[in-house]
Amino acid sequence: MKETISLPSLIHRIGREQLDVARDLATQYQCQLKRVRRSRHWQLIGEISHISDFCTQLSQLSQSRFIQDKVERHLNSLKPSLSIEQQLAALIEANPAITLSELMSETNCTQAEARRARFDADAF
Repeated sequence: MKETISLPSLIHRIGREQLDVARDLATQYQCQLKRVRRSRHWQLIGEISHISDFCTQLSQLSQSRFIQDKVERHLNSLKPSLSIEQQLAALIEANPAITLSELMSETNCTQAEARRARFDADAF
């Protein structure tokens, strides 16, 4: 399922050079970073998994915190469709060094659920 993430006034926020880097990177991850008609607004279009991979790579390159924040906010808004166990497993997989309190604040789970997810992840 394709997702569209709005990036208002993108070029004004990050500049042309970072935009070109982000656009090339988006293309590598089968996403489109394109302008909305003739406006100053941009949008990122792609599959959820591809967008997530794009955002991860963008953060490793230390490029455009604005895009990362917008994408992460959008992806987090989609997460409630997952169960708490699935959310916890995904967070632990993405960041094995995440603390229990961070897990609890990200997913609004109990400490027991966070510990159980950590134990299950360490078992593999």
